[in-house]
Amino acid sequence: MEKETISIYTIAKEAGVSPATVSRVLTGNAKVSEEKKSKVEALIRKYDFRPNALARGLSSVETKMIGLMVSDIRNPFYATMAVECEKAANENGYLLLLCNSLGSNEMEVSYLEKFSGQRVDAIIQIGGKVDELVSDTSYVENINRVANTTPILITGKLDGADCYQVNIDEGQSMELLMQFLIENGHQDIALMGGRDNVKSTLDKRLRYRQMLRKYGIPVREEYIVDGSSYDIESGSAAMYRFIREDHPMPSAIIAINDFTAVGIVRALREQGMRIPEDVSVVSFDNTYIAETCMPRLTCVGYDYKLFG
Repeated sequence: MEKETISIYTIAKEAGVSPATVSRVLTGNAKVSEEKKSKVEALIRKYDFRPNALARGLSSVETKMIGLMVSDIRNPFYATMAVECEKAANENGYLLLLCNSLGSNEMEVSYLEKFSGQRVDAIIQIGGKVDELVSDTSYVENINRVANTTPILITGKLDGADCYQVNIDEGQSMELLMQFLIENGHQDIALMGGRDNVKSTLDKRLRYRQMLRKYGIPVREEYIVDGSSYDIESGSAAMYRFIREDHPMPSAIIAINDFTAVGIVRALREQGMRIPEDVSVVSFDNTYIAETCMPRLTCVGYDYKLFG
Protein backbone atom coordinates (compact mmCIF):
# COMPACT_ATOMS: atom_id res chain seq x y z
CA MET A 1 0.00 0.00 0.00
CA GLU A 2 1.40 3.34 -1.01
CA LYS A 3 2.31 5.63 1.86
CA GLU A 4 0.27 8.57 0.59
CA THR A 5 -2.97 6.55 0.83
CA ILE A 6 -2.46 5.75 4.51
CA SER A 7 -4.61 7.59 7.02
CA ILE A 8 -5.84 7.00 10.54
CA TYR A 9 -8.88 5.29 8.99
CA THR A 10 -6.68 2.78 7.15
CA ILE A 11 -4.76 2.00 10.33
CA ALA A 12 -7.96 1.80 12.38
CA LYS A 13 -9.52 -0.70 9.99
CA GLU A 14 -6.41 -2.92 9.87
CA ALA A 15 -5.94 -2.79 13.64
CA GLY A 16 -9.61 -3.49 14.29
CA VAL A 17 -10.06 -0.34 16.36
CA SER A 18 -11.88 2.96 15.93
CA PRO A 19 -10.26 6.02 14.27
CA ALA A 20 -10.64 7.76 17.63
CA THR A 21 -8.43 5.09 19.22
CA VAL A 22 -5.72 5.70 16.62
CA SER A 23 -6.01 9.41 17.31
CA ARG A 24 -5.59 8.81 21.04
CA VAL A 25 -2.50 6.68 20.47
CA LEU A 26 -0.97 9.37 18.26
CA THR A 27 -1.71 12.25 20.59
CA GLY A 28 -1.34 10.39 23.87
CA ASN A 29 -4.16 12.45 25.40
CA ALA A 30 -6.30 9.53 26.61
CA LYS A 31 -5.76 6.05 27.97
CA VAL A 32 -5.75 3.16 25.51
CA SER A 33 -5.38 -0.53 26.39
CA GLU A 34 -1.91 -1.95 25.89
CA GLU A 35 -3.20 -4.51 23.36
CA LYS A 36 -4.81 -1.87 21.13
CA LYS A 37 -1.91 0.50 21.57
CA SER A 38 0.58 -2.19 20.50
CA LYS A 39 -1.44 -3.01 17.36
CA VAL A 40 -1.71 0.63 16.34
CA GLU A 41 1.94 1.42 17.03
CA ALA A 42 3.04 -1.65 15.04
CA LEU A 43 1.07 -0.44 12.01
CA ILE A 44 2.44 3.09 12.39
CA ARG A 45 5.95 1.64 12.20
CA LYS A 46 5.00 -0.74 9.38
CA TYR A 47 3.78 2.09 7.13
CA ASP A 48 6.27 4.66 8.40
CA PHE A 49 3.26 6.76 9.30
CA ARG A 50 4.13 10.28 10.44
CA PRO A 51 2.03 11.49 13.39
CA ASN A 52 3.27 15.06 12.96
CA ALA A 53 1.99 15.18 9.39
CA LEU A 54 -1.36 13.93 10.58
CA ALA A 55 -1.61 16.15 13.63
CA ARG A 56 -3.33 18.88 11.61
CA GLY A 57 -6.23 16.51 11.07
CA LEU A 58 -6.41 15.51 14.73
CA SER A 59 -7.05 18.96 16.14
CA SER A 60 -9.32 18.99 19.15
CA VAL A 61 -11.16 21.92 17.56
CA GLU A 62 -14.31 20.70 15.81
CA THR A 63 -16.25 22.82 13.34
CA LYS A 64 -19.41 20.72 13.93
CA MET A 65 -19.99 20.89 10.17
CA ILE A 66 -20.40 18.01 7.72
CA GLY A 67 -20.05 18.52 3.97
CA LEU A 68 -22.65 16.72 1.84
CA MET A 69 -22.15 16.49 -1.92
CA VAL A 70 -24.98 15.06 -4.03
CA SER A 71 -25.33 14.72 -7.77
CA ASP A 72 -28.50 16.81 -8.21
CA ILE A 73 -30.87 17.84 -5.41
CA ARG A 74 -33.71 18.19 -7.93
CA ASN A 75 -33.84 14.39 -8.11
CA PRO A 76 -36.23 13.34 -5.31
CA PHE A 77 -33.94 10.47 -4.27
CA TYR A 78 -31.11 12.89 -3.49
CA ALA A 79 -33.54 15.36 -1.92
CA THR A 80 -34.91 12.71 0.41
CA MET A 81 -31.41 11.54 1.33
CA ALA A 82 -30.24 15.10 2.00
CA VAL A 83 -33.17 15.75 4.33
CA GLU A 84 -32.56 12.55 6.30
CA CYS A 85 -28.84 13.31 6.56
CA GLU A 86 -29.65 16.81 7.77
CA LYS A 87 -32.03 15.47 10.41
CA ALA A 88 -29.39 13.06 11.69
CA ALA A 89 -26.76 15.80 11.69
CA ASN A 90 -29.00 18.21 13.59
CA GLU A 91 -29.82 15.57 16.19
CA ASN A 92 -26.09 15.27 16.87
CA GLY A 93 -25.38 18.99 16.92
CA TYR A 94 -23.89 19.28 13.42
CA LEU A 95 -24.59 21.69 10.58
CA LEU A 96 -24.87 20.16 7.09
CA LEU A 97 -23.34 22.01 4.13
CA LEU A 98 -24.97 20.89 0.86
CA CYS A 99 -23.43 21.11 -2.62
CA ASN A 100 -24.57 19.78 -6.02
CA SER A 101 -21.96 18.42 -8.43
CA LEU A 102 -24.43 18.41 -11.38
CA GLY A 103 -22.48 15.75 -13.27
CA SER A 104 -19.25 17.77 -13.34
CA ASN A 105 -16.00 16.06 -12.34
CA GLU A 106 -14.37 19.47 -11.92
CA MET A 107 -17.09 20.55 -9.49
CA GLU A 108 -16.72 17.37 -7.46
CA VAL A 109 -12.98 17.95 -7.05
CA SER A 110 -13.58 21.62 -6.29
CA TYR A 111 -16.13 20.85 -3.58
CA LEU A 112 -13.78 18.32 -1.98
CA GLU A 113 -11.14 21.03 -1.76
CA LYS A 114 -13.63 23.60 -0.43
CA PHE A 115 -14.96 21.23 2.21
CA SER A 116 -11.40 20.46 3.26
CA GLY A 117 -10.58 24.18 3.34
CA GLN A 118 -13.60 24.81 5.57
CA ARG A 119 -12.21 22.10 7.88
CA VAL A 120 -15.50 20.22 8.01
CA ASP A 121 -15.46 17.31 10.42
CA ALA A 122 -16.49 14.83 7.69
CA ILE A 123 -17.56 14.63 4.05
CA ILE A 124 -20.39 12.56 2.56
CA GLN A 125 -20.71 12.00 -1.20
CA ILE A 126 -23.87 10.58 -2.74
CA GLY A 127 -23.88 10.15 -6.53
CA GLY A 128 -21.47 11.43 -9.16
CA LYS A 129 -18.07 9.78 -9.60
CA VAL A 130 -18.80 7.26 -6.85
CA ASP A 131 -21.56 5.75 -9.01
CA GLU A 132 -19.26 4.88 -11.90
CA LEU A 133 -18.61 1.19 -12.58
CA VAL A 134 -14.94 1.84 -13.37
CA SER A 135 -13.38 4.08 -10.74
CA ASP A 136 -11.54 7.18 -11.95
CA THR A 137 -8.00 6.80 -10.58
CA SER A 138 -7.34 10.53 -10.55
CA TYR A 139 -10.50 11.11 -8.54
CA VAL A 140 -9.52 8.31 -6.15
CA GLU A 141 -6.20 10.11 -5.60
CA ASN A 142 -8.07 13.33 -4.81
CA ILE A 143 -10.29 11.48 -2.34
CA ASN A 144 -7.29 9.86 -0.63
CA ARG A 145 -5.47 13.17 -0.33
CA VAL A 146 -8.44 14.74 1.44
CA ALA A 147 -9.08 11.56 3.49
CA ASN A 148 -5.66 11.97 5.12
CA THR A 149 -7.18 14.70 7.29
CA THR A 150 -10.96 14.35 6.91
CA PRO A 151 -13.11 11.19 7.10
CA ILE A 152 -15.05 10.58 3.89
CA LEU A 153 -18.12 8.41 3.48
CA ILE A 154 -19.61 7.50 0.09
CA THR A 155 -22.45 5.58 -1.46
CA GLY A 156 -21.53 3.54 -4.54
CA LYS A 157 -17.85 2.61 -4.78
CA LEU A 158 -14.36 3.95 -5.43
CA ASP A 159 -11.80 1.20 -5.88
CA GLY A 160 -8.65 2.06 -3.96
CA ALA A 161 -10.23 4.90 -2.01
CA ASP A 162 -9.61 5.15 1.71
CA CYS A 163 -13.17 5.91 2.77
CA TYR A 164 -16.24 4.39 4.35
CA GLN A 165 -19.27 3.18 2.36
CA VAL A 166 -23.00 2.85 3.00
CA ASN A 167 -24.90 1.20 0.17
CA ILE A 168 -28.28 -0.12 -0.90
CA ASP A 169 -28.40 -3.77 -1.97
CA GLU A 170 -29.48 -3.05 -5.55
CA GLY A 171 -29.63 -6.71 -6.51
CA GLN A 172 -31.99 -7.51 -3.65
CA SER A 173 -34.25 -4.60 -4.57
CA MET A 174 -34.55 -5.97 -8.12
CA GLU A 175 -35.19 -9.47 -6.81
CA LEU A 176 -38.09 -8.25 -4.68
CA LEU A 177 -39.63 -6.38 -7.60
CA MET A 178 -39.20 -9.25 -10.08
CA GLN A 179 -40.66 -11.74 -7.63
CA PHE A 180 -43.67 -9.48 -7.11
CA LEU A 181 -44.30 -9.12 -10.85
CA ILE A 182 -43.84 -12.78 -11.71
CA GLU A 183 -46.05 -13.94 -8.84
CA ASN A 184 -48.72 -11.58 -10.21
CA GLY A 185 -48.62 -13.35 -13.57
CA HIS A 186 -46.20 -11.21 -15.57
CA GLN A 187 -43.82 -12.97 -17.97
CA ASP A 188 -42.98 -10.27 -20.50
CA ILE A 189 -41.11 -7.75 -18.36
CA ALA A 190 -39.03 -4.87 -19.71
CA LEU A 191 -36.38 -2.89 -17.81
CA MET A 192 -36.01 0.72 -18.91
CA GLY A 193 -33.54 3.46 -18.09
CA GLY A 194 -30.04 3.71 -16.75
CA ARG A 195 -26.66 2.78 -18.20
CA ASP A 196 -24.31 -0.17 -17.76
CA ASN A 197 -21.43 2.10 -16.70
CA VAL A 198 -23.34 2.98 -13.51
CA LYS A 199 -22.84 0.31 -10.87
CA SER A 200 -26.33 0.45 -9.37
CA THR A 201 -27.90 -0.01 -12.81
CA LEU A 202 -25.57 -2.86 -13.73
CA ASP A 203 -26.34 -4.63 -10.44
CA LYS A 204 -30.06 -4.34 -11.16
CA ARG A 205 -29.68 -5.61 -14.71
CA LEU A 206 -27.62 -8.62 -13.63
CA ARG A 207 -30.24 -9.64 -11.06
CA TYR A 208 -33.04 -8.98 -13.58
CA ARG A 209 -31.51 -11.53 -15.96
CA GLN A 210 -30.84 -13.93 -13.10
CA MET A 211 -34.46 -13.80 -11.92
CA LEU A 212 -35.84 -14.43 -15.41
CA ARG A 213 -33.65 -17.53 -15.73
CA LYS A 214 -34.63 -18.69 -12.25
CA TYR A 215 -38.29 -18.71 -13.29
CA GLY A 216 -37.58 -20.23 -16.71
CA ILE A 217 -38.45 -17.05 -18.63
CA PRO A 218 -36.34 -16.26 -21.73
CA VAL A 219 -34.12 -13.18 -21.50
CA ARG A 220 -35.02 -10.76 -24.29
CA GLU A 221 -32.21 -8.24 -24.67
CA GLU A 222 -34.49 -5.85 -26.58
CA TYR A 223 -36.45 -5.52 -23.33
CA ILE A 224 -33.42 -3.92 -21.63
CA VAL A 225 -33.51 -0.30 -22.78
CA ASP A 226 -30.79 2.25 -22.02
CA GLY A 227 -31.52 5.79 -20.94
CA SER A 228 -29.30 8.77 -21.62
CA SER A 229 -29.85 9.99 -18.07
CA TYR A 230 -32.05 9.28 -15.06
CA ASP A 231 -34.64 11.99 -15.53
CA ILE A 232 -38.17 12.30 -16.90
CA GLU A 233 -37.14 13.20 -20.44
CA SER A 234 -34.81 10.23 -20.61
CA GLY A 235 -37.61 7.90 -19.53
CA SER A 236 -39.95 9.31 -22.16
CA ALA A 237 -37.28 9.05 -24.87
CA ALA A 238 -36.49 5.43 -23.96
CA MET A 239 -40.17 4.48 -24.15
CA TYR A 240 -40.65 6.20 -27.52
CA ARG A 241 -37.52 4.53 -28.90
CA PHE A 242 -38.86 1.14 -27.83
CA ILE A 243 -42.21 1.88 -29.53
CA ARG A 244 -40.54 3.05 -32.76
CA GLU A 245 -38.50 -0.15 -32.94
CA ASP A 246 -41.86 -1.98 -32.98
CA HIS A 247 -41.06 -4.55 -30.31
CA PRO A 248 -43.97 -6.52 -28.81
CA MET A 249 -45.29 -4.53 -25.86
CA PRO A 250 -44.41 -6.12 -22.49
CA SER A 251 -47.08 -6.68 -19.86
CA ALA A 252 -44.94 -4.86 -17.28
CA ILE A 253 -42.20 -2.22 -17.40
CA ILE A 254 -39.66 -1.71 -14.64
CA ALA A 255 -38.36 1.87 -14.55
CA ILE A 256 -34.85 2.37 -13.17
CA ASN A 257 -36.13 5.16 -10.87
CA ASP A 258 -39.23 7.26 -10.20
CA PHE A 259 -38.22 10.07 -12.56
CA THR A 260 -37.76 7.61 -15.42
CA ALA A 261 -41.13 6.05 -14.58
CA VAL A 262 -42.88 9.42 -14.96
CA GLY A 263 -41.41 9.79 -18.47
CA ILE A 264 -42.45 6.25 -19.39
CA VAL A 265 -45.99 6.80 -18.13
CA ARG A 266 -46.25 10.06 -20.08
CA ALA A 267 -45.11 8.41 -23.34
CA LEU A 268 -47.50 5.48 -22.90
CA ARG A 269 -50.45 7.78 -22.29
CA GLU A 270 -49.58 9.92 -25.29
CA GLN A 271 -49.77 6.72 -27.31
CA GLY A 272 -53.25 6.00 -25.95
CA MET A 273 -52.22 3.17 -23.64
CA ARG A 274 -53.87 2.63 -20.26
CA ILE A 275 -52.02 1.91 -17.02
CA PRO A 276 -52.36 -0.71 -15.61
CA GLU A 277 -55.02 -2.14 -17.96
CA ASP A 278 -52.71 -2.32 -21.01
CA VAL A 279 -49.31 -2.31 -19.31
CA SER A 280 -48.10 -2.14 -15.70
CA VAL A 281 -45.34 0.25 -14.63
CA VAL A 282 -43.24 -0.24 -11.50
CA SER A 283 -40.22 1.59 -10.19
CA PHE A 284 -37.44 2.02 -7.63
CA ASP A 285 -36.93 4.66 -4.89
CA ASN A 286 -40.54 5.25 -3.71
CA THR A 287 -40.11 9.02 -3.46
CA TYR A 288 -42.94 11.54 -3.36
CA ILE A 289 -43.09 11.24 -7.17
CA ALA A 290 -44.59 7.75 -6.76
CA GLU A 291 -47.40 9.18 -4.64
CA THR A 292 -48.26 11.93 -7.14
CA CYS A 293 -48.48 9.62 -10.19
CA MET A 294 -51.93 8.54 -11.32
CA PRO A 295 -52.31 5.71 -10.71
CA ARG A 296 -49.74 5.65 -7.91
CA LEU A 297 -46.57 3.80 -8.74
CA THR A 298 -45.75 0.44 -7.24
CA CYS A 299 -42.15 0.83 -6.03
CA VAL A 300 -39.37 -0.78 -4.12
CA GLY A 301 -38.71 1.68 -1.32
CA TYR A 302 -35.73 2.18 0.95
CA ASP A 303 -35.44 2.97 4.65
CA TYR A 304 -34.30 6.54 4.07
CA LYS A 305 -34.12 7.38 7.75
CA LEU A 306 -31.79 4.46 8.44
CA PHE A 307 -29.77 5.22 5.30
CA GLY A 308 -29.42 8.91 6.19
